Amino acid sequence: MDRCVVLVDAGYLLGAAASLLAGEPARSRITVDHPALVQGLRDQAEADTGQRLLRIYWFDGAPDRVPQPEHRRLRVMPRVTVRLGALTRSDGRWAQKGVDAAMHAELTELARNRACADVVLVTGDGDLLPGMMSAKEHGVAVHLWAVQAADGDYNQSEDLVAEADERRVLDRAWITRAVRAKDLTGICAPSPVPRPEIAAILSAPPSETSVAGKQTVANGTAPADPVTERRHDDTAAPGAVPEDEEDAGAKGGVPTPKDLASLGRPAVPEGRPGQPVGSATLRWSSDRGWVERPGAEPPDIAGLPTLAQLTTAEQRWADREEDITVIGGDPFEVGQVFARRWMERLADPAKLRMLAGQYPRIPHRIDGELLRYAARFGLLAHKDDQIDERDRYAIRAGFWREVDVSSAAEHAQAAEPDA
Repeated sequence: MDRCVVLVDAGYLLGAAASLLAGEPARSRITVDHPALVQGLRDQAEADTGQRLLRIYWFDGAPDRVPQPEHRRLRVMPRVTVRLGALTRSDGRWAQKGVDAAMHAELTELARNRACADVVLVTGDGDLLPGMMSAKEHGVAVHLWAVQAADGDYNQSEDLVAEADERRVLDRAWITRAVRAKDLTGICAPSPVPRPEIAAILSAPPSETSVAGKQTVANGTAPADPVTERRHDDTAAPGAVPEDEEDAGAKGGVPTPKDLASLGRPAVPEGRPGQPVGSATLRWSSDRGWVERPGAEPPDIAGLPTLAQLTTAEQRWADREEDITVIGGDPFEVGQVFARRWMERLADPAKLRMLAGQYPRIPHRIDGELLRYAARFGLLAHKDDQIDERDRYAIRAGFWREVDVSSAAEHAQAAEPDA
């Protein structure tokens, strides 16, 4: 019994932290140092209870209960157990299902089995009140922790607060040891100068629908006409833009390639490199390419190797570890990481120049692979969910941004006089 246990409602902890630091509860607005956060919870729990930590239980929601990158990082940490509920969409908003029930079951089971003397609850959900009362009846001291409310008021059930044995507020100073708000103005690096259409996409206002813990799901068109991820083979790019999406930017606030076509360089149809077509409308969907597309991809473009073809078994393992421990899952960052890996493993620089010449259209197979890679981070649709339009553009913008950086470095190196 001389041990303590911490039960964390991640939706409450990170949502309240986002509200406090970023002004809105969307977890996509914050960056979390999970090792520092876990260590902070452990140190604080042991200090408050005077007991050694038995375990931290991390309760969160995930689509289809499939662990997301942050869950994979957490579950391999010492003394951390991840329990996942479902993440479902209702009335246009994401909601956790089964998390409070799982917390209640774990709390009562720990108390009934006398597995600990003290339990720390990091939650605001009043549904935990029966579990808290049951734990107290079994002789367990219950500590209730809150995250400092952004508006200075309660962000917890008042009944839960009244029933707790001990209470603590994790204030801004405590939270900022492991959590910080994202600087959305600093996404593009100053050099080389980003393409104007990429900058416009990244500076566009966020989508209307917000979701805690993942990017919002909205396509800027009427709800009855979702853009869904329907195909996942090498011959079809996920998230392809349908014909009626041309005017979506004007409706949803996210500029479409058609809106931005005049900002970029002239469109070049396949098979006629270097010859601009002033009336062509750009799309970022590699399934469509140019409007009135003249035909299939040229053989040299279609033959560009995919990342999977360039990756050895050892590199694949290293990539997986990097995805779990380093990559945060920001859409722009995901595109950059994918492009960087592809270019680093490409033996022929001519192929990089060939790719750069296809801007803004990513070759078909590579684009499909890029979006499937992004789906690992929960950025794209799961089953019948809509694809977030801004995420889709930002993923590809990150890809082209990294290509631009690499191309600029290659040109600078080629321009240096021989020693």
